[in-house]
Amino acid sequence: DLPGLAHFLEHMVFMGSEKYPSENGFDAFLKKHGGSDNASTDCERTVFQFDVQRKSFKEALDRWAQFFICPLMIRDAIDREVEAVDSEYQLAKPSDSHRKEMLFGSLAKPGHPMGKFCWGNAQTLKQEPKKKKINVYKRLRAFWKKHYSAHYMSLAVQSKEKLDTLEEWVREIFSKVPNNGLPKPDFSDLPDPFDTPAFNKLYRVVPVRKVHALNITWALPPQEKYYRVKPLHYISWLIGHEGTGSILSVLRKKCWALALFGGNSETGFDQNTTYSIFSISITLTDEGFQNFYQVHKHLKMLILSVDQFRIYEEIQKIEANEFHYQEQIDPIEYVEDVCENMQLFPKEDFLTGDQLMFEFNPQVSSSVISAALSLLTPEKANLMLLSPEHEGQCPLREKWFGTQYSVEDIQQNWMEQWTANLEFNIDLHLPAENKFIATDFTLKPSDCPDTEFPVQIANSDRGCLWYKKDNKFKIPKGAKHWIVVLFDLLVNILGHNLAEPAYEAEVAQLDYKLVAGEHGLVIKVKGFNHKLPLLFHLIIDHLADFSASPDVFSMFSEQLKKTYFNILIKPEKLSKDVRLLILEHSRWSMVEKYQALSAGLSSDDLMEFSRCFRAQLFAEGLVQGNFRLNVDSCLFLWCRKLQFTKLPAEVPVMFQVVELPLKHHVCKVKSLNKGDANSEVTVYYQSGPKNLKEYTLMELLVMHMEEPCFDFLRTKETLGYHVYPTCRNTSGVLGFSVTVETQATKFNTELVELKIEEFLTSFGEKLSELTEDAFNTQVTALVKLKECEDTHLGEEVDRNWSEVVTQQYVFNRLNKEIDALRQMSRSELVLWFQEHRGQKSRKLSVHVVGFGAEENDEEGGGQRGEGHEDAEEDSMYGEVSKLSFLQASPKMAPAVSIMDIQAFIKNLPLFPYHKILE
Repeated sequence: DLPGLAHFLEHMVFMGSEKYPSENGFDAFLKKHGGSDNASTDCERTVFQFDVQRKSFKEALDRWAQFFICPLMIRDAIDREVEAVDSEYQLAKPSDSHRKEMLFGSLAKPGHPMGKFCWGNAQTLKQEPKKKKINVYKRLRAFWKKHYSAHYMSLAVQSKEKLDTLEEWVREIFSKVPNNGLPKPDFSDLPDPFDTPAFNKLYRVVPVRKVHALNITWALPPQEKYYRVKPLHYISWLIGHEGTGSILSVLRKKCWALALFGGNSETGFDQNTTYSIFSISITLTDEGFQNFYQVHKHLKMLILSVDQFRIYEEIQKIEANEFHYQEQIDPIEYVEDVCENMQLFPKEDFLTGDQLMFEFNPQVSSSVISAALSLLTPEKANLMLLSPEHEGQCPLREKWFGTQYSVEDIQQNWMEQWTANLEFNIDLHLPAENKFIATDFTLKPSDCPDTEFPVQIANSDRGCLWYKKDNKFKIPKGAKHWIVVLFDLLVNILGHNLAEPAYEAEVAQLDYKLVAGEHGLVIKVKGFNHKLPLLFHLIIDHLADFSASPDVFSMFSEQLKKTYFNILIKPEKLSKDVRLLILEHSRWSMVEKYQALSAGLSSDDLMEFSRCFRAQLFAEGLVQGNFRLNVDSCLFLWCRKLQFTKLPAEVPVMFQVVELPLKHHVCKVKSLNKGDANSEVTVYYQSGPKNLKEYTLMELLVMHMEEPCFDFLRTKETLGYHVYPTCRNTSGVLGFSVTVETQATKFNTELVELKIEEFLTSFGEKLSELTEDAFNTQVTALVKLKECEDTHLGEEVDRNWSEVVTQQYVFNRLNKEIDALRQMSRSELVLWFQEHRGQKSRKLSVHVVGFGAEENDEEGGGQRGEGHEDAEEDSMYGEVSKLSFLQASPKMAPAVSIMDIQAFIKNLPLFPYHKILE
């Protein structure tokens, strides 16, 4: 009768304890000592985690344990924190994945817990209880006593302390967690929640994003007990295979589908003690949407032939390789994984139960897999078809997220075709033996010396190469990055062309990524060095022989338009696009990209661009790991295969940035999603082209600001779930910002900005009173964060690659920042903040205004462009063009176009090109 109570309790236990009563005391302690925390509530488990610097670990453990020993949960905090839960729910409402999950849950049998509204909001936790005279405070206490009991709980701690020391601390601190002696809650007596007539139907759904997607879902008996065989993982591996002979390969050739995923996500919603989900999700093209019923033919044919020992053994090898040579992950993620595993597996499998495929016993394993396969039948399937074309045809609405949908019987001929004998399709077959699986894990002797930082080993007018031998992690893995050129469409189609031939490499734990960067194409490959060059050669071959048929070009043109739209309907993405459009000279906004794509480009245009871009290039690369380098035969391979000449002139690495005048500018734009109440306000203070020391000073300022910002704007003012300050490095120009994500149904954006200003004023007063001890504590915390060892090779590679891609090459930047920090004074920090305030401030506010309850209320921040209610996709993009740009006014100015904004910016001075914080 109190939906969301478990989630609400997760929030409330953070709000102080009897031993440490300060409401935000734990967060303040962590921020002071370079830590962080989080928590999540799933269907059957709530998980809490934190990290902190080693010297403060024991004290943090004690503070944290009090949440489970004696949380305060004071009544005043309850009234305020329910707003944070409601804000979290409001932020989730525009998410198609959450909406789909909530609609799916509503199909469960009446009274089954899977049909509950688990999020909680102001209605279920405040308004309804008030009407029914339910005491939420008492119910929270009772829920805590019943469910937060020591014998239900598992704990994982990780530190460089000795194990005996950690055990001593855990016994001392956590033995006080109460044990109520009650049997553990068990839902296994509630099986088959979706064994209902409502489940086996076709649901047509209107998504928030511009996307066509088909989801075919089965609810199976719980499969977790078969974790040593992992039947669903095995079936999903074959159905989701993307190489030659796969379902996706056939659908791609027909230009019906862009992506296909199959399996069980292992979240509490997908797998619990009452059922296990197996679902297949297919992202369809426009043509695929028209033919969605035909997809099942290919699906059935592969399902009939999946039970193959060779395939199972191959997956075992791949996952065993990855497990034995895995790199350390972030400790906070690792303890979370282990702690959950302790709830699921016997002791001996805590570390391996979720990762390894342990055995293939021809009798036992085959019967487990066959049993799961036998349930994947049409009469047990749920079909959910998402498409914006369903708009206006879906009269039903899901209660909590407002998802529009309709329901109908599945076509009988689809059911009959599934059960009928299908003709053999030569294009569908099981994957061939995988040539990318590494078998040689020896560390090769390198012909390059050991160095602390990357060294340049080759240089020419067409490119240069940096190399660093892995002398720290000593694993048989490596990584390479190459810059070439930018073009979104080319990169997407190149990825499409590579999808099938490179899929086996991905399966064998060799990863590649193609990124359309600001100034070029970035190609990243990483994995076992034994077969990594094979993958790199494959990518370069496809780049050299790039092609795009008219059908493929048309498919990706439409998809890219949808991608741009789907990005811009998110308030945080729209806010960033608008802010950078104003600040960065010559930047193309998403809107302009969309318009260019709609202007009638052809596949011939793309092929001509492809030829031109390959003609003149500058390539720069970084190689790290255990490679024996042969520069002539391998690393300048791209020069020979692409046959490019040098660039006629140096290409600038950065945009030039507008120097904001000493005034306050406000830019407001209406959200593109007319069903979304979420607003975002970002207040940005520009500093200018500063050096490394000033950047470190800005980091220290923001670190000081984080906890007070959270306490003032979220805990006390309850403006929204996400509130945060951020360092901004905009193409070499420094600044900082404060962002609040709120809802137009609760607050207008002018009020939010006013509250941000109130916070900054109060923060300035507290900063001026900062003691030397408090200042030194924060400096030490930031130094310790920068001194933290890399947990895996990828962290070191990413840091070094950032130096290469910005052409800085300050590979010892962390050391320089630490030196700068140790020389800083309290007065420098105070003065730095004061210089960005008042008459000296260069301030830009960007408001993305959500849709409120009363759209015509001008003071409510809900102003809309004319004709917006009936806007189609193109005109909705036009709405972004109606930006209000004004100086320090609380009301909306007349709408002006992007061209007007650009004309205004054109008259402002530009900062000179600046090497980013060199």
